[in-house]
Amino acid sequence: MKTTKRLESAIHKLYTAFHNNTLNPECCKQCAVGNILDQTDSWKHLSDNHGDLILNYVGKVHQSFGRKFNGYSPLELLKIEHTFLKACGYELPLHYKNNKPRNPTDKDLLFEGLSVVISLLCEIDGVKNVMDYTKLFEIENDKPKYVLS
Repeated sequence: MKTTKRLESAIHKLYTAFHNNTLNPECCKQCAVGNILDQTDSWKHLSDNHGDLILNYVGKVHQSFGRKFNGYSPLELLKIEHTFLKACGYELPLHYKNNKPRNPTDKDLLFEGLSVVISLLCEIDGVKNVMDYTKLFEIENDKPKYVLS
């Protein structure tokens, strides 16, 4: 399957973070976007609240200048993070009074969040969802339609 360089890079970084236990939804350096941006938190200055979809003044300036962060625009980064947090069970924007999961670093919870984020990343790049495994279970004449290589 043909993918874009930024998609390959983002998936590799998220995969590595997941398996190295450096994926944490509540940390701006270890969340989905923090990992995509090489464990930096400078992206948090693009909005006023973690998990928000609204750019602040700084975010709007970067967006209007066409600035990209590891290939992603400020709006795309906010959408990625929003999607990740929502899929992990957070009430957004992130705030100590809002609902959140009991164990935010639970592997099943993080996998669910990553699955949804990777689907979004594929959608952003106009690529078929690399997480779609349904073709593996298609049958034709009582035999698998596709053979694993």
